[in-house]
Amino acid sequence: MMAYTYSLILFFTVIICFIASFDKRIRFNRYFGAYIKSAVLVAIPLISWDVWFTAKGVWWFNTDYTLGIVIAGLPLEEWLFFIFIPFSCVFTYFCFDKFFKLGWLSSFNNLIVFVSLIVCVVIALLHYDKIYTLVTAITTSATLIYLHFIARADWIGKASLVFTILMLGFFPVNGVLTGTGLETPIVNYNPGDFLGIRILTIPIEDAVYGYTQFILVLYFFEKFKHTHDESKK
Repeated sequence: MMAYTYSLILFFTVIICFIASFDKRIRFNRYFGAYIKSAVLVAIPLISWDVWFTAKGVWWFNTDYTLGIVIAGLPLEEWLFFIFIPFSCVFTYFCFDKFFKLGWLSSFNNLIVFVSLIVCVVIALLHYDKIYTLVTAITTSATLIYLHFIARADWIGKASLVFTILMLGFFPVNGVLTGTGLETPIVNYNPGDFLGIRILTIPIEDAVYGYTQFILVLYFFEKFKHTHDESKK
């Protein structure tokens, strides 16, 4: 049973959202194709990052908790992570956007972006010797600059609120991956490569990384969703 731990984490993270996607009031299943394309596009650079960091020993995996199938140094479950986890995040955003009037949150876009950029730049300058911290800060900064100043995304405030709510699920899921409730973590980190600040067992960089992944997938999802809707008219 131990070998199914990572697989079960992914399964229980996605199953409720997947079933709810077919609800007639939600009908998220119409956009499965748009989601898959979005998740794969974002997964390509992020998996490359994952492979690189694993090869450098920035982090590594305890395969006792996986099925034992390893591709390019990553367990199969880690590859699936980039499809399963964002699915629940995007689905949650879709539901909030559908059932609640959250347009007013766009007024916070500038504040969120500028504060985030200042924090990321300062941390990158102060901790340039910690590769996980540095790459996360740079990637998040570049993503926010592109979305806000170039793509002119008006949903950053909404996405940030939804992600804050999603943290309620992030803690137990990522907590188990990083060792909560287990004898040893599934994902282990080199102490010299990150700040060492943890929320329970979770490196704070993981939360920032998760936010960046979420808004990138959401950006492409919104584009593909719009194309899908236009084709149906």
